[in-house]
Amino acid sequence: MHPSNDTDQQALIAFKNTINNPLQYLNSWNASNHFCTWYGVTCSHRHQRVIGLNLTNQKLTGFVSPYVGNLSFLRFLYLDKNSFTGKIPSEIGRLHRLEHFSVSNNSLEGEIPAAISNCSNLVSFRVSYNNLVGMLPSSFGSLSKLELFSISKNKITGEIPASFGNLSSLTQLYGGANDLTGRIPDALGLLKRLKLLAFGENSVGVNQFTGSIPVSLSNGSNIRYVHLGYNQLSGKVPSFEKLNKLGVLVLSGNPLGKGESNDLSFISTLLNATNLESLALHDNNFGGELPESFKNLSNTLTRLYVTSNQITGRIPTEIGNFVNMQDFRVNDNKFTGTIPADIGKLKKLKFLDLSQNRFSSKIPKSIGNLSLLVYLYLSENNLSSGITSTLGNCQNILELNLSHNILSGPIAREIFSISSLRTVDISQNQLNGSLPVEIGNLKNLGYFNVSDNNFFGEIPSTLGSCESLEFLAMKGNSFRGTIPSTFSSLRGLRILDLSHNNFDGLIPIYFEEFNFLSLNLSFNDFDGKLPEEGIFKNASVFSVVGNAKLCGGILDLKLPKCIAEHSKKSRLSFRLKILISVAAVLLGVISTTLVFLVLCCLRRSKRVPISSDSPHNSLWNVSYQTLLQATNGFSAANLLGVGSYGSVYKGTIGQEGTSVAVKVLNLSKSGALKSFVAECEALRNIRHRNLVKVLTACSGVDLQGNDFKALVYEFMANGSLEDWLHTKDSSTGEEIQSLNLLQRLNIAIEIACAVAYLHLHLETPIIHCDLKPSNVLLDDELVAHVGDFGLARFLSTDAQSFTIHQTSSSLVRGTIGYTAPEYGMRSELSTYGDMYSFGILLLEMFTGKRPTNDMFKDSFNLHNYVQDSLPNRVEEIADPVLFHNRQVEIITSTRSHENHGFMGNHKIEKCLISVFRVGVGCSVTSPRERMNISDVVNELHSIRDALSVVDPHLLELNFAPGKLPQDHKMEAQTLADNQNFGMKE
Repeated sequence: MHPSNDTDQQALIAFKNTINNPLQYLNSWNASNHFCTWYGVTCSHRHQRVIGLNLTNQKLTGFVSPYVGNLSFLRFLYLDKNSFTGKIPSEIGRLHRLEHFSVSNNSLEGEIPAAISNCSNLVSFRVSYNNLVGMLPSSFGSLSKLELFSISKNKITGEIPASFGNLSSLTQLYGGANDLTGRIPDALGLLKRLKLLAFGENSVGVNQFTGSIPVSLSNGSNIRYVHLGYNQLSGKVPSFEKLNKLGVLVLSGNPLGKGESNDLSFISTLLNATNLESLALHDNNFGGELPESFKNLSNTLTRLYVTSNQITGRIPTEIGNFVNMQDFRVNDNKFTGTIPADIGKLKKLKFLDLSQNRFSSKIPKSIGNLSLLVYLYLSENNLSSGITSTLGNCQNILELNLSHNILSGPIAREIFSISSLRTVDISQNQLNGSLPVEIGNLKNLGYFNVSDNNFFGEIPSTLGSCESLEFLAMKGNSFRGTIPSTFSSLRGLRILDLSHNNFDGLIPIYFEEFNFLSLNLSFNDFDGKLPEEGIFKNASVFSVVGNAKLCGGILDLKLPKCIAEHSKKSRLSFRLKILISVAAVLLGVISTTLVFLVLCCLRRSKRVPISSDSPHNSLWNVSYQTLLQATNGFSAANLLGVGSYGSVYKGTIGQEGTSVAVKVLNLSKSGALKSFVAECEALRNIRHRNLVKVLTACSGVDLQGNDFKALVYEFMANGSLEDWLHTKDSSTGEEIQSLNLLQRLNIAIEIACAVAYLHLHLETPIIHCDLKPSNVLLDDELVAHVGDFGLARFLSTDAQSFTIHQTSSSLVRGTIGYTAPEYGMRSELSTYGDMYSFGILLLEMFTGKRPTNDMFKDSFNLHNYVQDSLPNRVEEIADPVLFHNRQVEIITSTRSHENHGFMGNHKIEKCLISVFRVGVGCSVTSPRERMNISDVVNELHSIRDALSVVDPHLLELNFAPGKLPQDHKMEAQTLADNQNFGMKE
């Protein structure tokens, strides 16, 4: 081997010796192979010298060996997305031929070596997402060929060297989320090729640039993207007249402007920017009116944010010119006048926020033309008259906030036809009338606030159909009557406020079982005995003050004791007593006869109904013949799936043609009968919105006289979670259907709530024993329902043990991959086992990988796969579908290795890190170290709440309109980090 070639080989071996190689890709780096064939190594054809080393995303740990500096012919070095620690070796400066250097997404420390400025051929330099410190070397200004410089997400301090104005070839400069200070150098305006300048953040950032925006930037005729958000820039915004290629301008979160009339005059200098798409001026100090020139901005504008300024005047009627507008936010200003009718011409609009202004008059009917609208916020204005019925045309709305206005009249019934609604806030108005019964159509409603209006009448019982409700506020009206019994179905309620109305009757005892409820029933006319169990043991979570007729309750309330009523019989006349006695005898005879007849019928049919409170009473007492007909003879065309103990068919029963799922047990299989009995017993007395509803059970004989047993369930239109996670087209290998990030998060929460109900909220807790995607079914709204209780077991009544001692060595403990490891050692069943299964299920949902994937062997499993990748390599292990639609092509012709995505990508990663930590915490080997289900539910809610409140625009990009988090601090969504302008390298 030529001596120089030997130098390359020795340098590579020295590089390998300083790192760990968990994926074993570097096993090929040995003497039996020529080093030019080693994984990740590229050699020149003529001299067989190493010109490239690409080890991106290999889970490598250790440090970067200084011997890499001996690869004297090296042109590119890519070590991104690993876990390297230590410093960047200064020996990199020896590589005079080096063109591309990229070590982003590692854990590197120390300063950027000034010696790298000796790499005079350097074209791209990427060190973002590390822990680098120190100041930027001024000597980098000598890199005349440098086109891309990326240092985002580090801890770099000091000022930007003025020498950077010498980087004549620079096209992209990323520096957000560091500790940079001082002024932005005027010299940057000398960079004629500059297309992207990003020194900002999407929320309160770390950089603290001061002074004014350099006037010299206005000379950058090639600039297409400017992000200077959330610094301390002040003064007047310069002219952008020469920036005719500008597509994105973000100046948010700076104290720009003085609250004066000419603060926005620079907008007229943007008229030449014919490709302008996004303009973010929110969270500044801009005053005055929108200039007349505003209406002449490019109709390519899709996003306009001027939230939280001091802008006055009217919105121009020419707003209808912006036919491509998707996101229009002008909330928290001082706008006056009417909402222009021409706003109805913005047919692509999805997010409209006009709240916290001084708009008056009516809500324009033309808003009904915005068929794609998802978020509509008109709160805290002076809007009057009624709620326009045309809102019913906006069938994609998720959140509607009309609160704090002076709206009057009844609620337009058409609103309750918008099945997508998750949030409705019409509080603090002058609305009247009764609540329409159509409110029951809003099956996914999570937040409903009608407080402080003039509503009257009784609460419609249909409100109990809104089983997703978490926040229900109706205080300060004139509602009367009793609390509907259907409210017992609202088990997800966290806040219920019915105070300051005219409700009467008893306070329902079922509220005792609402463990997470904050209840306010004060200042009504309730009477009778106050419940004393459940939430009524804690006076801090409920209020009943101002109800003079209540008695009993815990001592802290100091209510009068309940006095037993005197027997009414003593006050009856003798004749009435006689009549009652005769009636009692007759009723007894009739009851005895009926019981005898029913027992005879049951003996004949051998049918076993499960629950007497099923809503489908017409389905009761189905026979084998009925099920045979309903499933078309149990035909293959109706087969939905085959399980361990039987097959499931789709059926149609009753005159209304109700769809059901019929599980027919294969009694020839060992354990099938035991599974049937277990499922009947488990489902007999439980009911939860996230459990599959069993309608009836049939136990009889078939046409051949063989025993026949079947369970009939509510049909789930969207099949199982397994189908949505793993169904692929056989020809293309692509997923036929997929769930986005928020849908998966909602489903995870719903599964967790079901498990919490089974473990914590039953008199005798239940262990499911077989949590997995195929046992989670999705209804037509993609709401999760846990099913298949064939392996379920009741726990000991000792609430401290929460275990079941095994009595059979052959007991089935679940499904391979999801079963807790202690079960393999014949340990007793416990809630810890369910938590392990839930953890694996959660990891599978967000990685897209089954725990039985071929890659998981020996001690390497799904738990370890995720744990080893936290927190820096989340994007590598996450299901790629979760990042669909998250990237936006930057408005530049340059194509490099940069990942041009919005800063929303980082939000997604943060969400996934939190979710994966929950999954890992649930699936640790030691049972008692696993997270408990209460903490899991709270943590998942917090993750979802943070995602929805912090970044609603992220919801728009990544979440289908089927699901929306139920945290409803809607005004908080106008914060700067809502915006989707940031760039990630």
